[in-house]
Amino acid sequence: MHSRALGAGVAIAVAVVSAAVAAPAAQAASPSSIRAAQSAPAAGAVKKADFNGDGYADTAFTAPSATVGGKLGAGYVGVMYGSKSGVNKASKQVISQNTAGVPDSAESGDAFGSAIASADLDGDGYTDLVVGAAKEDAGVGKLGTLTVLWGSPSGLSGGAVLAKGDTDTGDIGDKLAVGDFNGDGGQDVVTVAGNQHLRVFSGPFKRDGSAKSTSVVRDTEDTRYLDIAAGDITGDGITDLVGTVHDGDEYDARRVRFLPGTANGFAAPKIVEDAKGNRVQGGEHVTTGDVNHDGYADIVVGRPVEGYDSDVDLPLAKGGMIMYIPGGASGPQGTKAKAFSQDSAGVPGASEVGDRFGEAVSVADTDGDGYGDIAIGVPGEALGTKAQAGQVIVLRGSATGPTATGSKGFTQDTAGIEGVAEAKDAFGGATSLMDANADGRAELVVGSPGENGNAGSVWVLPGSTAGTTATGSMTFGSGTLGTDPANARLGSSFNR
Repeated sequence: MHSRALGAGVAIAVAVVSAAVAAPAAQAASPSSIRAAQSAPAAGAVKKADFNGDGYADTAFTAPSATVGGKLGAGYVGVMYGSKSGVNKASKQVISQNTAGVPDSAESGDAFGSAIASADLDGDGYTDLVVGAAKEDAGVGKLGTLTVLWGSPSGLSGGAVLAKGDTDTGDIGDKLAVGDFNGDGGQDVVTVAGNQHLRVFSGPFKRDGSAKSTSVVRDTEDTRYLDIAAGDITGDGITDLVGTVHDGDEYDARRVRFLPGTANGFAAPKIVEDAKGNRVQGGEHVTTGDVNHDGYADIVVGRPVEGYDSDVDLPLAKGGMIMYIPGGASGPQGTKAKAFSQDSAGVPGASEVGDRFGEAVSVADTDGDGYGDIAIGVPGEALGTKAQAGQVIVLRGSATGPTATGSKGFTQDTAGIEGVAEAKDAFGGATSLMDANADGRAELVVGSPGENGNAGSVWVLPGSTAGTTATGSMTFGSGTLGTDPANARLGSSFNR
């Protein structure tokens, strides 16, 4: 049976000195027109992070283990900006707590970038970036902090502290979700506190980081959150929250918890059940998106961890699996849940112990057909004798949900992808889908935190009418960013 440190964020390792690079100037655009473009998306639409307001989606990434100013494990975040031709490697930014205008200073083990999420918190028309630092000293111990980096015409610039962990609810900063959870038009931030409770910060936010109001959703059932994600599951225009949880010390009992958003905040949580009243099996990772194109955001759960007793009744759990749960007016439709693994017909590869299929899950339309496709990280995939080289698999969306028909697999040995697969690269350790060139087809962004001895790297694969393609792909790492690569684990996660 496997062991796992519950509630741990991204592992902290030795890493690099980060360099702040000027962000690109935005194209001319009025704040009002930008705000209109960034209004709440449809239930299943991929949310666009546009930090500089030029109309193209940007992608933020993390290196939470990086050394900054000689401080091991201080961490940094970075941004690659979108453009008409896609992700622009020349338009880059690296931000740490030593960057001018960012609160505090880099300290050993802060893990700045433990989790990141993007939303326009102050309503000025520019997307902002919320950054968790799970091990930051909050004044009462290393209970973590949340910091906002403000969007502007020149990209992310300056910031403020949103919250600190406390002794009442516990540590924060390694699990984040953003959305309008009360339907008032302001963007809200939710973080897991002490692995068990939810701290909610309701916007709009002031420039000093203060929220319109704050609240705590306390757990009363002795469960622990493994991940959280935001999405309008019921299609009512108010963002809902989905969490993957386990029951107290019984880590094997992985569930899917649904918290409906309402005008008064979150309604009572519900555990998703199937047609027989059994709890739908959950996992360690969760995301949302409209896979079946019905106007409701669906839930996709990644379950990469295997070896527990419940796997006896889940043959697809070998090597990892995902669970698809469609949304609907009454909430998650557990009766229509579907599971997929590499042993499912048509899915590339074959399930093997340790593959970690489902370590990362992302949803967006990669081919412009209106259906959300699912990018699945398989960082433990062996390629011949290259153990844990890693792979990413894309399942197409359809009217009946995910389909293996037309599914694709990508590794560093795929023709057109720069680099060569090596053992422990962990290609697919993180994934994101974002439309950087605004053509209606999302690019696939892949993190490989184990690349080159844990230096880490990021790949971008274009979308096309045929879906994700290696043709025209690009990669960037410490050389492009101007940072020291040593054990940085660049590409550990992306903005949500």
